[in-house]
This record gives sequence, structure tokens and C-alpha cells, in this order.
Amino acid sequence: MKYVLVSGGVVSGLGKGVTASSIGLVLKACGLRVTSIKIDPYLNRDAGTMSPFEHGEVFVLDDGGEVDLDLGNYERFLDVRLTGSNNVTTGKIYQSVIDKERRGDFLGKTVQVVPHITDAIQEWIERVSLISVDGSGKSADVCVIELGGTVGDIESMPFIEALRQLSYRVGPGNFCLVHVSLVPVLGVVGEQKTKPTQHSVRELRGLGLTPNILACRSAQALEENIKEKLSQFCHVPAGNILTIYDVPNIWHVPLLLRDQKAHEAILKELNLSSVTRSPCLEKWTKRAEICDNLVTPVKIAMVGKYTGLSDAYLSVLKALEHASIECSRKLSVEWVAASDLEETVAKEAPDVHAAAWKSLMGADGVLVPGGFGDRGVQGKILATKYAREKKIPYLGICLGMQIAVIEYARSVLGLVGANSEEFDLETETANRCVISMPEISKTHMGGTMRLGSRRTYFQSADCITAKLYQKVDYVDERHRHRYEVNPAMVEKLEQGGLLFVGKDENCERMEILELPRHLHPYFVGVQFHPEFKSRPGKASAVYLGLVLAASCQLDSYLKNLGKQSNSSRSSHVDDNSRTPVSPGWNVFENGSVNGADNGLVSNGVGNGIVNGPVNGVTKRNPPPSCSNANGNGIHA
Repeated sequence: MKYVLVSGGVVSGLGKGVTASSIGLVLKACGLRVTSIKIDPYLNRDAGTMSPFEHGEVFVLDDGGEVDLDLGNYERFLDVRLTGSNNVTTGKIYQSVIDKERRGDFLGKTVQVVPHITDAIQEWIERVSLISVDGSGKSADVCVIELGGTVGDIESMPFIEALRQLSYRVGPGNFCLVHVSLVPVLGVVGEQKTKPTQHSVRELRGLGLTPNILACRSAQALEENIKEKLSQFCHVPAGNILTIYDVPNIWHVPLLLRDQKAHEAILKELNLSSVTRSPCLEKWTKRAEICDNLVTPVKIAMVGKYTGLSDAYLSVLKALEHASIECSRKLSVEWVAASDLEETVAKEAPDVHAAAWKSLMGADGVLVPGGFGDRGVQGKILATKYAREKKIPYLGICLGMQIAVIEYARSVLGLVGANSEEFDLETETANRCVISMPEISKTHMGGTMRLGSRRTYFQSADCITAKLYQKVDYVDERHRHRYEVNPAMVEKLEQGGLLFVGKDENCERMEILELPRHLHPYFVGVQFHPEFKSRPGKASAVYLGLVLAASCQLDSYLKNLGKQSNSSRSSHVDDNSRTPVSPGWNVFENGSVNGADNGLVSNGVGNGIVNGPVNGVTKRNPPPSCSNANGNGIHA
């Protein structure tokens, strides 16, 4: 196994995740199998119990792992399926060592950070790096390891020592260290300053690790004299000093690395130059260019709880971007804080209330993402009601689906007290639209939700979501929720016109809801999180439907799909493997749109963002369509 370690210096948030993902993509384009590991030095066992304001979104994997959002970047860039073990934390390592100590595995020895913790870290990395993540069943050729945090952090020290030992043990030719650092420009002087990077490299070398490559973050490309200066004081060849400057969207970062021949420097350090080819990134290049040149806008209102931090909805944003590009539209997201839509804000801050409603009413589509807690719930209900009554395309994800159920019960069925047990435990039994799943722990929070890949069976091939998934019988998507639609309410809701078109294998949990198209152009709620499996060129079906409907293209798209369905029909979709084809569009092999006139705007590298065995049902044959469900299954 060959290892590429990506570390960071000076400040956090430089974009190590995007850099590591881009390195992996370029190496994969050279013909290598690549896997990724993210090291997070915090004591939490995983990201599952962390607030989005603390650490951004919690990314969920097929095996139910709740991990750092950078693993989402890895999956999106490399188009792989990682496991929970690909995210290493201090909590996991210490727990594994303490468990061994309790079993007596150390035979009475004093358990210490060195060697026991450092050995455990190395063993973990070597074991996980051999797990096949690309579906081939074969181990990777190269493992890209991202070390979270900044060099010099106290909490990172055991990991740095373990990686120093690993680099020495595997020897030259099997380990390459890429150090991401900042080269700032002081406004007064106007000169690129190298001193922060010099100090960062000196500290790294003092800990026993010497960088082979420097990836320097800056607003503009590094000047040649600056490269020479860094080379002299950091002991890195000038040819191995890369500039990762600000770009229109993060899809340009792999192209920056390729153009600066980063792959050649890495392959040389790993003794792989003779067994690889030049990176093949033509499709990726076209996609980046299309993204830059899109003009016609589509405006989606994101009505959520954590709108102050876009990273809290990172995968949702990426799924919208993927869909917008396939629809030849430039994505514009209107951030609407759900609580600002409520009447209490109208009295306390009328200007804020008016601005929130203006943003909502000016949108082409409405998206209510997942979340927890009751803050902003009434605002989400009002936004859902507005979208339903005004026939604005609507997509509810997890909690957003539950909100759609509550709103429908209140407004259409006349159940004024309809609510969720999450928000009001005193709700009358007859009005409990959403209930706690019986198997979920009410005392322990971490890792106790309904997590990972689960199978959803379509109850009708004529529903809009089945058509968007291209007439499949079932679909495997990732879940993360504690609450579900009350099975006792399903019959009443369906009689009132709300259709539950997707259910679990036992027809007990409601997974997908819709309104008939003669009542609404696109009103869809899903219990799962389809954004976690959306990929560039393979947009999530329900996100694609939202953007198509918001840009008035859904009818023509479905009509075109209908013509194709007679000639080829898949029985299931395992990971959004469909290739969307739209009328009059040129489509690349990977699904990207050619000749588009519109797209999205992305943030640069500086945001540092990104992109297991299946936890779901193994049943092969879909169950018979159920008229009712005694259900379980919503939330996120």
C-alpha cells in the first residue's frame, strides 16, 4: 500500500479536504485505485452528536457511519463508497485501546500513548486502507490520508507521532507528505509572505515529518521568486511547490493540480511513475467549464434551522448543484431562516419577517431539509403550506417530509392539533402524525438512530419519483432519523389525497410521499437523505425533479423518459446509477450536460469542504403493493 498524507498548517479552513479529494481524483485519473481516510483528533467517537454549528453537516455512509463532511467530498470526487472506519477519531482509538486493556490483551503492561495508542492508529490505518471502496472487491493502490486540524495542535500529537512511525516503517517510495499552508498577502505591503509557511514546515519537521510537496493556498498564483524562497527555506524542490489559488468553483482544483504536474511529483515519490498513465480528466474539465458558463438562473429557497452556516447543508447544496448543471441552470440559493417566517418575529422584528417572506415568495422552488428540535418548525410548516397552496415545486427531506405530513393534516384534514411527538409529547393520540420509532433508544443519543442504507419499494410505477428514478421497483438510499409517520394515520392521510408512494420492505414505514400531479406540479417528501449519494454527472433523482420543476422542464423531461422506458428498464437503483437524459440536451458519458447556458456558482478552495457495507434489506423481490402501512420512518 502507498500512502499520501495531507496535513495543514498556519490556520484551519484552508481546504485540506478539497485538496485531498483532488489529489485522489488526479491519481484515480492516472489509472490507480484510490481510497481515503480522514483523521479527526477530537474525543467524540463520531460526528453524530455534534451540532452543525460546531462541525458542519453530519455525513452518513451506507453502513450507517456518521462521519465528518470531508468524507462526503471524498465520495463525490472519487465516486466511491466509504465506511465508518474511514473516519478515524481520538475517541475511536482510545475506546479500542481501553477495550483491549479491559479484556487483558496487554498482559499486565502499563498502557501508554506510545506505543499502544500510536500502534493502534497505525493498525487502524493499515486495516482500513485495504477495504475495497469502488465495488471491484480489490484493495486500493493508494490511500490518501487527511490529518484534520493544524500542525502543532496538542490533540493531534499522537496521530503525528503514529504517522511519523508509519512513514519510517513503510519506507521511502511508499509515503508522500503533502503539506497545505497559507501564503497571505498583506494589504499594506501587497507582497506574498512566506514566513507563516516557513514556520509551519519547521514545526512539522521538528515533529519528525518532512513534506515532499507544498500546496500553498493564496488568492493568486505564487510568483516564481516566492517559490524559490519557499524551496530554499523549506527544503522542498521548487517543482514540488504547488499553488492552489482561488477559483470560480472547486471542480477546478484537480485541474490546477494536473496543470502543475502534481501527479508526477506524487507518483515519483511513490515509485509509481512507470505503471501509470497521464491523468484523463476530459469529462471533469468539461463539467467545470459548463459550471462556469451557466447563466439562466433557478432560485431555490432553503428553509432551514442552520442557515447561518452553509456547511450545515453542504451535501444538500452539492445535490442542488449537480441537478442544476444537468438542467442547464445557474443555481441561486435563497437562505430563509425558518423562525423568521413565524408570527412572533413579525411582531418583534417586522423587517426581518418581511424579508424572509419576500425571499420565499421570490423562489422558483422550496426545499425544507432535515433537522432536529422544535425551533423554526412553525416557520417550516408555513413555508410548506405556501408551496402547496401556491403550487410552487416543493421537496421535503427527512424532517421536511414529516413537516409536509403535519401541514397536510392541519390544513386539509382539519386536524388543527396535528403534530410530532418530537415537538409536543402531550399531543392527543388522534393528532400524532409523527411518532418516535419504537426500537430507538430514548436515553442514548450517539449511533442510536435509524442509520445507513435502507431499501424503499415503490408502490406504483406511475408516481413521479418512480419515473425520476427511471421506473425502478426499489431504491437504496441513506437514512438518519428517530421519528416516523404514524402508521395509524396513514389511511386517513391517503384518503385525504396525500399519497405514500414509497414504503419499506414490510410496508410499515412511509418513505416517499407525493401529491398527484393534477393537484401540484411537484410536491415530494422523502424520509431518506438522497443528497448523500448524489454525484457530479449523476444527480439525485428527487433533487433533479425539484430543479426540473422549478425551471419548467419537468414535463418535457418525463415525456422523454417515457419514450426511452419501453426500450430499456432497470429493476432497481442501487446508487443513483441512472444517467439522466433530457430533450435536446447533449449528454456526456458520465451524465454532464454539454452546451449548457447556465449553472452554479461555487465557493473557492478556502472553504475546505467536500463530499460501507449496506445496512439495509437484502431482499431481492419487491413485496406486493400495500394499501396501508403500520409504519415507521422519517427524520433527519
